[in-house]
Amino acid sequence: MTIQYERPVSHAAHWARRLALFSCVLFIAIVLSHRFGPLTTPHFLALAGFAAVMAGLAVLLAAVGLARLWMVGARGGKAALTALLFSLLPLGISGAAAYAYFYRPALYDVTTDTIAPPPWLSQPAVQQDWLPRAATVTARDREVQLEDYPALSGRRYEGALDRVYQGARKVATAYGIIITSEAGLDNIQADLEDLVVDPKKVAKSQEALGDVPIPEARPEAVPALPHIGGPGDVLLQGEWRSPIFGFRFDVVIRLREEAETTLVDMRAASRYGPHDLGIGADLVEGYLKALDAELLGIAGD
Repeated sequence: MTIQYERPVSHAAHWARRLALFSCVLFIAIVLSHRFGPLTTPHFLALAGFAAVMAGLAVLLAAVGLARLWMVGARGGKAALTALLFSLLPLGISGAAAYAYFYRPALYDVTTDTIAPPPWLSQPAVQQDWLPRAATVTARDREVQLEDYPALSGRRYEGALDRVYQGARKVATAYGIIITSEAGLDNIQADLEDLVVDPKKVAKSQEALGDVPIPEARPEAVPALPHIGGPGDVLLQGEWRSPIFGFRFDVVIRLREEAETTLVDMRAASRYGPHDLGIGADLVEGYLKALDAELLGIAGD
């Protein structure tokens, strides 16, 4: 009599594959909704945490399936390996975020000038939901920034204010910073205005009128804006979103003319939560390096 051996089936391995696939698809969907859709950061973090928990449960079930395969030869080895593969995305990204949360300073507002940071033209104010944070940045926060980001400092360029302003705007556009408001443009208005006179029209007018002087048109008055910051400061405030996950940051750039040089300082604040995971410091450093490249040749020490 022939005895046919039937291998047992590991239901844990197959459930692991289902859970891992669900968590991976959910994680991708919420990332896309946060980056390109209406999903806010607090809701994104809550759903991402749920996806990570599902992926962690899938890993445990996959481990059970692999153990059953090793001990009794149960079916489900491929399902367990597939579950581990699908779990890599939500667990890997969540693990990287957790590492940054514990090993990066707990700051949401960083600046190149910790003594007198650039002021906001419009104070950022959004509903934090379940991510409460201190309403103001304390002196201790600035001390922590100096300890953890000692190289985060402003730039001084040996160039006119209008030249640096044009470079700052160009780099901001290339870096994905959307400028929403400006102040202090009257400090560079005279440099930016270039009244162009057509010499042909002037010659014809002089021939027709003889030597009578032709009065020049009075330039249109520029409406005065309420001044914020120092008397010679130019402020640019904007918004920035991280390229992959779409975390929102509010940014303000300050240009200050001192003697024959222009000093550039920057400030970046995460719109949600008490911790920016170090993204704010990377944003400021990246922008200033790009500005150095744009204004190559006029950067000072």
